[in-house]
Amino acid sequence: MPALSVSLVGLIILTGCSTNNLDSTPSTNSTANTVEHVHGLGADPLTGDTYAATHQGVWLIPTGMLPDTYLAGAPRADTTQPIQIAGLAQDTMGFTVAAPGQLLASGHPDPSEPSDLALPNLGLISSTDGASSWTALSLAGKTDFHDLDAVPLDDGTLRVYGYDAGAGNISISDDSGLTWTAGANLALRDLSADPSQAERLYATTAEGVMLSTDVGRTFSAMSGAPVLLLLDTVDANAGGGLVGLDPSGAVWRLDAETWTQTGTTGRAPEAFAVVGGSSPWILVADVTGIAASDDFGKTWTALVSLSS
Repeated sequence: MPALSVSLVGLIILTGCSTNNLDSTPSTNSTANTVEHVHGLGADPLTGDTYAATHQGVWLIPTGMLPDTYLAGAPRADTTQPIQIAGLAQDTMGFTVAAPGQLLASGHPDPSEPSDLALPNLGLISSTDGASSWTALSLAGKTDFHDLDAVPLDDGTLRVYGYDAGAGNISISDDSGLTWTAGANLALRDLSADPSQAERLYATTAEGVMLSTDVGRTFSAMSGAPVLLLLDTVDANAGGGLVGLDPSGAVWRLDAETWTQTGTTGRAPEAFAVVGGSSPWILVADVTGIAASDDFGKTWTALVSLSS
């Protein structure tokens, strides 16, 4: 996902909703912590925790969600300040909630690490304690995945898709991220795997939305799709399909065979995720903050406001 063009500082939690964009009136509650470059968003169904992966580590975003309410709809605004988890400041370029209770990430190490231990790229790392600690799985020092997604396979392992920013190609692992094969070369903006059909992979490019039906080895254009910047799949329990944002922030949904604009953020998006369940909701980050919507962008609940 693209990085923000400016640093994001001065986090302020908001309450209430605004329509058609992410604007809302900020409160006076603020924090000196700094968030820079939101690369990815996600929520964990095991804990109800919501995350923002950034240039300064992974942050816990206040939503008031609990596991038993996670699948019931969008979160409410909260007055708790975002937390930089465990004080870790690695540049988390790629990020996904791979499975309940498991996060996968990639990027670059915390610059405060000792120079003799620091590697230029993290490869693939995993956390099972809510980003409090990370374990190296593969490609340490070699690969910087700018995007990650994972889907379950019948044998209980994960198929992990990654976009290798250095090589410019899709990488595929069928053993939960331990070993890899190379897929298609693609000038990719964003990727999303279909959890109901693990061989299907969607990608956004400057030319339009692309679809692979052979595990990311070849792609073809999706006829009739808008040109999207970011894209994610909708839970099969909620009817399936796709939701994406175009470069202007318009929200588009593919339902059956028809793409429909359902709302807008009013500005260019930086990160995006669909949170699954029978009542799915979406998370969007842009230069003004992080917000959630349970009506595909018609109205928004502002969670975090970012101002310079």
